[in-house]
Amino acid sequence: MITYSFATVIVLILVLIISMFKVLREYERAVVFLLGRFYQVKGPGLIIIIPIIQQMVRVDLRTIVLDVPTQDLITRDNVSVKVNAVVYFRVVEPKMAINNVENYLEATSQLSQTTLRSVLGQHELDELLSARDELNKDLQSILDQHTDNWGIKVANVEIKHVDLDESMVRALARQAEAERSRRAKVIHATGELEASAKLKEAAEVLNQAPNAVQLRYMQTLTEISNDRTTTIVFPMPIDLLDKAARMMKKSPECQSGGGDTKTDSDILDSSNQMD
Repeated sequence: MITYSFATVIVLILVLIISMFKVLREYERAVVFLLGRFYQVKGPGLIIIIPIIQQMVRVDLRTIVLDVPTQDLITRDNVSVKVNAVVYFRVVEPKMAINNVENYLEATSQLSQTTLRSVLGQHELDELLSARDELNKDLQSILDQHTDNWGIKVANVEIKHVDLDESMVRALARQAEAERSRRAKVIHATGELEASAKLKEAAEVLNQAPNAVQLRYMQTLTEISNDRTTTIVFPMPIDLLDKAARMMKKSPECQSGGGDTKTDSDILDSSNQMD
């Protein structure tokens, strides 16, 4: 019995000695408590923890990816949406992460959910869809400010999805279609305005050189004629008729009234004699 008891004591001592040695990885730290009071932060590598007298809590210093559950919120323009996000953070002060908050993972998750609802609820739907970078920065700044007392650094916040009702999706589709139609009309009107300005300049140039109009006219006839064309119908230029009329008025016979040309008074007198 004495031998058995002595062997048991030896085994317990060996177990205690072995349990004193702890190995921490490069990304781990140990928050050590001595009789319930904070003692120091140890690691990484091989550390010694005195059993019963000292206790330690492992803390992971790597970046933690926290998936924020989907949150129902109402935007400033009274649109109901569902939004979820992802938060990237890490522990920078193991002592504060253990002593200042009961469970820093759960605390950061709950804080992220409430902050997501409160911040995004202050913006309109268009901002949620188009200004995500600014919203992500606002969320990251607010979360980092609140978790600073916990020894946690929020590195980044990303909004993942913004889910809308089917009716709102159809309304946005109609809005986008109307916007595209408006832009098309503006572009068409701008093109007409520029074209009219160019036509005005061309008309002023042609007005200074009347022969250029005839050259342009002949060039157009040349362009519309091809091998298959057998008949070309084109209008008589009005200015040509005006020139012919002016030439007839200036002719000597019309001015002298001689020859076989009869005036309107001669025709009237001959008709009276016949009567």
